Amino acid sequence: MRERAVIPARRIRLVVLTSVAAVLLATGWLPGARADVPFPDDDPFYAAPADLAARPPGTVLGTRPISLLGLSVPVSAWQLRYRTTDSANRPTLNVTTVVVPPQPAAGPRPLLAYQIPEDSFGTRCAPSYALRGGRDPGVVNTLIDLPFLAETLRRGWAVVLSDFEGPGSRFFDGVNAAHGVLDGVRAARSFAPAGVTAASPVGAYGYSGAAFATLWAAQLRKEYAPEVVFAGVTAGGVPADIAGMARSVDGGQLSGLALLTLLALARDYPDSGLTELLNDRGRAAAAESAGACGSEFVPKYAGTRLDEFTRAPNILDSTAFRAAVARAELGARVPDAPLYLYHSRTDDRIPVAGFSALVDRYCAGGATLTAVHSPFPTHNGGALGEFLGGMDYLSDRFAGRPLAPGCHIR
Repeated sequence: MRERAVIPARRIRLVVLTSVAAVLLATGWLPGARADVPFPDDDPFYAAPADLAARPPGTVLGTRPISLLGLSVPVSAWQLRYRTTDSANRPTLNVTTVVVPPQPAAGPRPLLAYQIPEDSFGTRCAPSYALRGGRDPGVVNTLIDLPFLAETLRRGWAVVLSDFEGPGSRFFDGVNAAHGVLDGVRAARSFAPAGVTAASPVGAYGYSGAAFATLWAAQLRKEYAPEVVFAGVTAGGVPADIAGMARSVDGGQLSGLALLTLLALARDYPDSGLTELLNDRGRAAAAESAGACGSEFVPKYAGTRLDEFTRAPNILDSTAFRAAVARAELGARVPDAPLYLYHSRTDDRIPVAGFSALVDRYCAGGATLTAVHSPFPTHNGGALGEFLGGMDYLSDRFAGRPLAPGCHIR
């Protein structure tokens, strides 16, 4: 009975903190750009060294201490630049932020790979820029995640937050995202000041666009980074069935998400033929959005339809779109880590049907999985209502508590 009394109180605290963040954002609280925090494209820290290809993936190539968000907060934080590999198997330089809470760990300090949804075409939307104190409308996704991040630190975990889209800001490139996450973990584990040891359990978390990166990392872990073993993985608001997601919002207030999806797939997979199916307005939108953040698409393109940007109707049913989606969609491999997945039954951005189908695929492949079809309404409601359950699942995995194998769906 005591635990049942504590959980609602913590959930109320989380809702209040997130609501305050939302109000600040809605009322225009975004301080002016700071001259001492240049955009990543103008920051030498993000520049790749000439010998990048000679370094193994996950190698730390430079570090700097930061004040988290540019504020005096009681945590230790650093940024690491590290070598990773993109989806074309080319060496790439990524940046990650490592945050460690002040309280001492009772045992080996757990390490959580916390993914923040970038959903973007530009590096000014990258978490590392916001976490260093960058001020720009593109930091909105990171600010929204701050109450959730605070809860992970309250639990005493070290957290690694990687710019998993990479310097090319490749939204919906699953292989690229997976490599960025896994090599970020490698970098954090080798960084002594983080206090993470070989005995430290490792977990991963992400919601919405960050769930995409988190689950791709879990899917590719065994072949790309076998030494990175996840004790547990939590993901919510999972963007499965990309075509269904775009179709559900097309023409509505969130239709900018459909256009963001189309343009991202066209840019990530140029050989799919999607770019050739854009009309003049579609090509103009692609050019105008070259450095845009996903949060800017929603107000700009509310109420539009994809047919307004393409030369032929029903592009979501086209061979080109299906070919691109086939390369991006989750589910081709089954993660071997214990999974806790959740999704609102009434998600207004990502229909629950795709989530259910992905859960079925994972279960058919032998996953150890708990799936929650959440009663909390809407995409954002599911994020708030189920977060603490996902964190408790990770706490249990970090503590080594036994878990029954197989799938448990509710």
